[in-house]
Amino acid sequence: MPGFSHVHALGSGGFADVFLYEQNMPRRQVAVKVLLSEVVNDQVRQMFQAEANLMAQLSAHPSILTIYQAGVSSDGRPYLVMELCSPSLSQRYRLERLPVSEVLRIAVRIGSAIETAHRAGVLHRDIKPSNILMTAYGHPVLSDFGIAATLGDSADRDAVGMSIPWSAPEVLMDETAGTVASEVWAFAATTYSLLAGRSPFEVPGASNTSSDLISRINRARPQPIDRGDVPASVEKILARGMSRKPEQRQASILELINELQGAESELGLQQTPAEVARDEWALAATSDLEDRTVIRGHASAGSSVSQRRQRRRGDTSTGHAPLGTVVREDLAGVPSDGEPRRGAGQGMRLLGWVVVGASFLVIVLGGVAVVALIRANSTDIPTVSNIQAAVVDDTVEFSWANPGLTPQDSYRIATDGAAPVVQQREASFVVDADAGDEVCITVTVSRDGKLGAPSTTKCADIPG
Repeated sequence: MPGFSHVHALGSGGFADVFLYEQNMPRRQVAVKVLLSEVVNDQVRQMFQAEANLMAQLSAHPSILTIYQAGVSSDGRPYLVMELCSPSLSQRYRLERLPVSEVLRIAVRIGSAIETAHRAGVLHRDIKPSNILMTAYGHPVLSDFGIAATLGDSADRDAVGMSIPWSAPEVLMDETAGTVASEVWAFAATTYSLLAGRSPFEVPGASNTSSDLISRINRARPQPIDRGDVPASVEKILARGMSRKPEQRQASILELINELQGAESELGLQQTPAEVARDEWALAATSDLEDRTVIRGHASAGSSVSQRRQRRRGDTSTGHAPLGTVVREDLAGVPSDGEPRRGAGQGMRLLGWVVVGASFLVIVLGGVAVVALIRANSTDIPTVSNIQAAVVDDTVEFSWANPGLTPQDSYRIATDGAAPVVQQREASFVVDADAGDEVCITVTVSRDGKLGAPSTTKCADIPG
């Protein structure tokens, strides 16, 4: 790379390598993300350019990671040159109790960044603690806009990546690819995590698989924050932000951070200023981009979602990933880092890849499994049949005989006729339900990125 001197590698992910470089003029250390040669094609280049344009337009905000430049290396691989930041916050909040004053200050600043993105018509769609980095001067910045979507396009996105512990129920249930309301949820869940030292639906000492978290998130009853110095008003604010129904949450990120500023005053702290661009000229540049990463309008914060009650449990470990599935394993593991990921949607547009590791910080600490499955009937793919259901208290355990899976195959499970939420190899699936509920599942075998014929839907009634 002309003008840069290589120092050493920082990390590697499913789509990119990240290196520490020294820029020769002006002289400074930077993080450089370079796409892997095996994933580079015209579509990927277009997506990478969209990410670069978006980050460049938004990174003028003091709490959004700065992009210095973008280009193509001598071997034809696109790269981004980014501000070098520290992942210390995502490590600290799990290892030590962060002061309430520090968390509120960080939340207001990061919330200001999210609100500014929303006013520019952009959804982040992956708000979580590991995407909050710290500058050399201790200022928090939001990173990883690679799966960002426009507010207007989000409902039609064919592929989406997400981090389960901080994803809203309607996103996990594939009712929407993202709205302002789902970002309010993710922001509230992230702030909760910084205070509690864990994600809101992670139960210490219990099973915290992806399916366990999904089931608890659908109930929308976060665990109390187990420390005595968090005001009840703060927990109430965050609980409202994580309401099961989107219309019961704060109407915007700005409303939520205003409530957090009120909590600062309640504690006798000086209010952290909200850094939100209010002048039209400050946002005008983003409206002229021609790529799909930026939108032409705003969606309502109260976008309608299905109110169907859906509760799902299962194990997302699949062993070998089928062809057509892009997988990055979480280096810290599900129980310790709490960041299992899942993907949903059909088609070949893999917008969720773009910044799976927007910096080495995210690559090392974050994890993603962005899935794009192509539906295709094939007589070679076995079909699950004769599903059995056993009702025990408030759960239903579905089980079936192995129809002849190969080591690369997995089951794709959908409940209540909704889009699939779990991909696993175990021939059983447990669903939580309430008295009087009817629970139904359909199981399909996935092989080499293709789906076989679905099973007959199996339903079970929970006694009233």
